[in-house]
Amino acid sequence: MTDVLWTPPADVRERSRIGTYLSWLREHRGLDFADYDELWRWSVTDLDAFWRSIWDHFEVIAHTPPTATLADRGMPGARWFPGATLNYAENVLRMPGRADDDPVVIAHGQTREPVTLTAADLREQVRRVAAGLRRLGVTAGDRVAAYAPNIPETYVLLLATSSIGAIFSSCAPEFGTRSVTDRWQQIEPKVLVAVDGYRYGDKPVDRRGEVAAIRAALPSLEHTVGIAYLDPAGEQPAGAISWNELAADTEEPLTFTPVPFDHPLYVLYSSGTTGLPKPIVHGHGGILLEHLKMLALHHDLGPADRFFWFTTTGWMMWNFLVSGPAVGAAIVLFDGNPGHPDLGALWRLAERTGTTYFGTSAPFLLACRKAGLVPKEIADLSALRGLGSTGAPLPAEGFTWVYATVGDTLQLQSLSGGTDVCTGFVGGVPLLPVHAGRITCRALGAKVEARSGDGTPVIGELGELVITEPMPSMPVGFWNDPDGTRYREAYFDHYPGVWRHGDWITIDERGGCVITGRSDATLNRGGVRLGTAEFYSVVEGLDEVVDSVVVHLEDDEGGTGELLLFVVLAEGLELDDALRARICRELRTALSPRHVPDEIHQVRAVPRTLSAKKLEVPVKKILTGTPVDSAAAKGALANPESLAAFASFAQRRSTEGHPTPA
Repeated sequence: MTDVLWTPPADVRERSRIGTYLSWLREHRGLDFADYDELWRWSVTDLDAFWRSIWDHFEVIAHTPPTATLADRGMPGARWFPGATLNYAENVLRMPGRADDDPVVIAHGQTREPVTLTAADLREQVRRVAAGLRRLGVTAGDRVAAYAPNIPETYVLLLATSSIGAIFSSCAPEFGTRSVTDRWQQIEPKVLVAVDGYRYGDKPVDRRGEVAAIRAALPSLEHTVGIAYLDPAGEQPAGAISWNELAADTEEPLTFTPVPFDHPLYVLYSSGTTGLPKPIVHGHGGILLEHLKMLALHHDLGPADRFFWFTTTGWMMWNFLVSGPAVGAAIVLFDGNPGHPDLGALWRLAERTGTTYFGTSAPFLLACRKAGLVPKEIADLSALRGLGSTGAPLPAEGFTWVYATVGDTLQLQSLSGGTDVCTGFVGGVPLLPVHAGRITCRALGAKVEARSGDGTPVIGELGELVITEPMPSMPVGFWNDPDGTRYREAYFDHYPGVWRHGDWITIDERGGCVITGRSDATLNRGGVRLGTAEFYSVVEGLDEVVDSVVVHLEDDEGGTGELLLFVVLAEGLELDDALRARICRELRTALSPRHVPDEIHQVRAVPRTLSAKKLEVPVKKILTGTPVDSAAAKGALANPESLAAFASFAQRRSTEGHPTPA
């Protein structure tokens, strides 16, 4: 097919970790699979055999063995590996294939000079910080919270916390006070570790005021540990100890508390665009197995790799990235503005660090494309063999840009998953070719299907993304939800016993996938249903348009409703009738006449979460009369001031006599 951009080498089974796994299955289990599709079908049918093979193939360190693999297959409430005790940190710090003096954490940023930790350094720092936490009285089940960026200290703290059996939670320091306290008041941490500030590009950002406000709002806190990150010579907050004091020399050995498979490891949070963020509890065993599977078998990472993903500590991709050493990969951390001094910064970082797998977001790749950047001309990317894209759908033109300007031999893997499972459940795999605009496959062990309106599985048609068999990294539950009511309502109310994720997906006969946006933000006019991703691909393909958001306001009397498009234009441009006509013409030609907007308006910015997701649903709520404070949690937004324009627009429409849709 003409849309094939990359084909696996003929000897892929000899060169890839999934090839090694297939050989292992043949030798140790007597199983032979002709191709990826056959392997995937087995992995989602014989769940016991598949997940036990992951446990055995990767030689998971356990203190007591499991009595079964899957004791209860029903969702919610599937019980994985009952009886087993293990520790996530112990398995990560094994760092297979790494010698003591091998670099395993390579950290760059805009606040201080680069830091490199060897395998021995990392173990020693975790030993010291775990001893320090114990001195502060931290025991299994206590919560330790980090208001800190993507730096080695945050990673060391995660591993030290989990080594004790305590529970970790992080918020990136760009989060506002309210958005942090909305998260942490729910879990009541005993210890807070916080930076004094950071640099974003060349701008210093002081967070001491926010730290004081967070401390005041958390009565559960017994100790605060300050990291002098922005100002190394600065004073600690009153009553706090320093990071160096926490990690003071001690002879206490590095030990790992054995915990049950589903013992809480960390609490992640939904974006929190409306209401309180959902506190999603992930377990030691489920996260370990899922990340071993994805990082080694899908991303093909091992001891020869340097693994980078541009992320903050407020996005689940950080949690995914920092499992890298569990498969032997060194991790590259970056803290700062990815556009400073220009969009070439991360590509130059890849050269400087010898990155072999470069992970980022689709919006970043599309921004580079729009800026006319040719990364291979500004950086030596010859070490790069994998490129990951997530956070939003990557359209076909993003794929072709990568192969034209980054490298034509690397494997581009577009993936999608979420905070809820702390992984990608659709993505890439070394065994299959890359097709422009398509996510290559459903991940091993992930029984992803598309469901039509009446609940039947469909192929080649747009449907609701569902997962019909349990995965070990599905949440242990939500914090403070003893009877599981909030957890069931979040995923299982729509289709009993089936996980409904909230995305639209089309799965083709090859198993390739296209995700076309949130199912609660769908455009549906005259019976034609379209995800918003395709809409943005057309609109933002125009040179004049920098960003956009589209909402469909339904007509409660069954009419076609109103389609409203808001565009952010390049600097100095004003929206006029000629550009409106051009946008409409492009949409009519590329999509359908039904998707020509009724109105197009210019705004200064599209509201986005701190992980860069567009706020389609909150914008729609504001336009239908919901007050801004009820429609979105401002502290979770990168640009909360952007909501004001939509509130003014809604007010203006109501005074002009536009009926507010039901």
